[in-house]
This record gives sequence, C-alpha cells and structure tokens, in this order.
Amino acid sequence: MSKEYTAEEVSKHNTPEDLWIIIDGNVFDVTEWQKDHPGGKKMLQKVGGKDATKFFHKYHEPAVVMRKFGNNFKIGKLSPNPAVATVSANPTMAKIPRITALPTNGEDGEPLEQFGDMIPYADPMWYQGFHSQHHDESHAALRDRIRSYVDEKISPYIDEWEEADEIPASVFKEFAEAGWLPYALGSKKFPSEYAENKHADIVPNEKFDPFHESILGDELSRPGSGALVWYLVGGYSIGIPPVLNFAKDSIKKRVLPDVFSGKKRICLCITEPSGGSDVANLVTEAKLSADGKHYVVNGVKKWITNGMFADFFSVAVRTGGPGMGGISMLLIERTFDGVSTRHIATQGMNASGTALVTFDDVKVPVENLLGEENKGFQIIMRNFNHERLGCITQANRFSRVCYEEAIKWAFQRETFGVKLFKHDVIRNKLAQMACRIEASCALADALVYQSSKMEEDEAMLRLGGNIAGCKAFSTQTFEYCAREASQIFGGLSYTRGGKGGKVERLYRVVRALAIPGGSEEIMLDLSIRQSVKVHQMYGANL
Repeated sequence: MSKEYTAEEVSKHNTPEDLWIIIDGNVFDVTEWQKDHPGGKKMLQKVGGKDATKFFHKYHEPAVVMRKFGNNFKIGKLSPNPAVATVSANPTMAKIPRITALPTNGEDGEPLEQFGDMIPYADPMWYQGFHSQHHDESHAALRDRIRSYVDEKISPYIDEWEEADEIPASVFKEFAEAGWLPYALGSKKFPSEYAENKHADIVPNEKFDPFHESILGDELSRPGSGALVWYLVGGYSIGIPPVLNFAKDSIKKRVLPDVFSGKKRICLCITEPSGGSDVANLVTEAKLSADGKHYVVNGVKKWITNGMFADFFSVAVRTGGPGMGGISMLLIERTFDGVSTRHIATQGMNASGTALVTFDDVKVPVENLLGEENKGFQIIMRNFNHERLGCITQANRFSRVCYEEAIKWAFQRETFGVKLFKHDVIRNKLAQMACRIEASCALADALVYQSSKMEEDEAMLRLGGNIAGCKAFSTQTFEYCAREASQIFGGLSYTRGGKGGKVERLYRVVRALAIPGGSEEIMLDLSIRQSVKVHQMYGANL
C-alpha cells in the first residue's frame, strides 16, 4: 500500500539536501535526481516542498517522463486534507448528470456511455454520449480494448522509437499475437477460415463490420505517429486484400494463416520510379516462360510501405499491351531469386520500412497469379477504396490529435496575463479546426456505412469518386490543423519532443497521407469526373 503524506509534511522537505515535490497527487523525493534534471537543479529547487503539478505539465509530456524517470522517485501519495471541502469547480455543471445509457443494440441509435476525457471535438461524437446510427456495444468494447492496449504498449514509447527511426520487431510480434491484424483487412466479414478471432468475446464473427476496422485505425493513430500506424498495418492492410479476394485456394491456405498471425509480412507494390497515380501506365514487366510455368518479372517499385520487412509482395505487372488492359497482379515471394529491397529515407515515416523493391529476372509460378491475366487493374481499383479509407481514418484522427494538443495548451499557456484560450483569435483557430474535423469525420462514416452495404463491384463504381474526394478533404483538413496547432504552440512545435512534440511530428506526416493512395490533385479531379460519369449512367440530366 502506498504511503500517504500531508502537504504540511512535504513542505518541510524543501532544501537541496532534502527535496520533495508533489505532482498529480503523488509525492516524489527528487533529491538524487537534481544533478540529472535536464532543466538544471534550480528549476527543481524552485518548487521544492510544493505542489509542482502545474509547473510539471507546462514543460513535460507526463506519460513519457514518468515512465522514464518519475516512477523511480515516487515515495507515496498526498493524503486528502479533511479540512478542505470538495466543491464543484462549476456549480452549474454539477447539476448536469453524466450521460450513461442503458445497454443498446445500436439499432435505435441510443447513445453509448461516455468515454475518454470529454474534451469537445477531441474524440468522435459517439465517444461523448451523442447518438450514433453506426455504432453499438461491440464497437465501444473494441474501442475500449484497443485504447487500453495502445496506452499500455505503445504510447509511452513512441517518442524514443521515432527519434531512433526504428520500431522494435517485438512491437509488431506482440501486436499480431494480440489478434489485431485480422481487423485491418478491408473485409465485411471476419476471415475465420484463416485466422482466430481473439476478440470474439466482444466482437463475434457475425457482428464484424468495416466500422471495427475504422476504430482500430483511429485508435492506433491517437499516439500521433504515422510511422507507427504504417509499421503495424500500412503495407499489410493494402497488400493482403488482393490475396484474400483473388488468390487460388492453395495459395490462400499456404499464405494467409501466417500473415494473419504475424509470422510473415506482406505489402503492396504498385508505384514505380517513373510515376505513382498513373497506374495504367506502369512498366514492370512479366513475361510468360516458354514452358508456361512461370512469369519472369523485371522492374522496380518505389516508396513501398513495409517493403523492408515483407515476405510477400502483391505486385502490379504488365503482362499484356499498353494501358489498363495489360495489367495483372502477382504474388511474389522474397525467397524467389532476384528479389531485393533497399531502404528509402522519408520525411515523416522513416520507421515504417519504406523500400525500393527490385525484381531482376524473378521466376514466379503461374499459380501465384491473382485473379485473371490482364485483369489486374480492376483488382487495383477495388483495393484503392480500402486504402483511401484507411488514409482518411488516419488523417481524421491526426487532425484531432493536433486540435487536442492545441486546446490543452491553450488552457495551460498564459500570454499578456491571460490563458491563450481567452484570446478570440485562438478560439477562432480552434473552432475552424473543429468544424473541418467534424465534417470530414461525418463524411467518412457515411462512406464506411455505404461500403458496408454495397457489393464490392458496386462500391468500386459508385463510391470511388466520393472516397477520393473525402481523402483529399481529410488530408487538407489534417494539414490545416497541423498548421494552426503549430501556430498556437509557437516555437514549441518547431522542436522535436516536449509539449509541442506531437504537432511537430505530425506536421512531417502530412505529405505521407496527401500523396500516397492518390495525390490530392488527382483525388479531387477523380471525385468529380467519376461521380459525373456514374450519375450519368443512372440518368443524371446534365
């Protein structure tokens, strides 16, 4: 049992030779740490014997500092002062009951119980006691479980992984063993034939839907590290659907169990050095061997997420003539002779294993053809909807992280004698961020819902333009929020780590979502061009 001290007892330990402080109701003996304190001895001595909570939160990220240093010096906790009555900080709010809902199956849209810190706009509306037509107890339970996992296993270590430009292999191994990979594959049903549902107690196979995947992506993005999300599910979530949906049964049985369990890794290879968005004109060539048993592949793929770690590559190749009608998809394995990878250093995702992948006379068995020869372009297009929805999910949460960091700082930082939040120019920035975030998230939810109801071919046709437009809007919102949050933090967001560290890091991630999966310019054009084309098919009078 933790020992308790009164504030009066702590106040007596206020000299360099005997220095105690209080942080968040816990008591720390920092006498021995003075010489190692990054801010110097004087800063600690200034708050010796006092409650240093406000001082501490002004300069530090609590979870990181406590994990690295604080817990070593904790000696107890502050005992309550019986002479001080507990009162509501806001008597008016004290009259408002905390919203808790009766159990609901989600069909009537009744609100679920509140979750999180209740900072306005820092979490999706359905987290905060608002009604939702899309989410039920299974979504709430999954959200709770993945957040607990992320808070314990990931968030405290993000800063050091990012600074090292490397995420330990054990992180992926533990993530896979926890059973999260089958939840990020772009399917309407759980792949029970090839994977165990380790979370069936809260998400039974029959209840699994695309919103469960969105929740996983959203919660993985909360630590504010694009590299982390891409390291865990970036290449996997776009590389595995072509195999799951189009590979021969023998290939599925051999490949999928190992990929879903994390024993092997997979990625998608579309983009080439000569171009990205112009998929129809890719040049990596696959020629059928004289005996008809192999495709001989030659070419280079660039900016391949997880390419450095992958055991399998879902690869777009040219097997026929020019244009989209000559493209096929092959599953190429790292063990095949002629496959090599080289790391590409990137602006904001350096730990995600981005690679240049070279195929030099690689012999690929014809059994590894995904779908039909010269019909690979349709596979790519179907896959793009899922890839872009993943980008949207990440961009939306990253926008919320920028906003959340900014509003918290606005309530801590004082300028000209008042909190930043008291300045109307700061409130305007926060309001503009919040409006864009909520609009982007509402559109994303609508698109996930439509994709959950439509067959794949219909979704590819009818939702392609809408999803493309949403991707552009979400990444533009992300860039706007990163900029405005940076302005609110000032110089703190220009240096790595510390109070503005998440915003600085996410600013470097913006381009990684605005360009891959289709650049904003291509996405906006596609959103109009395809939508007009489809609606003319349905009788639009233009």
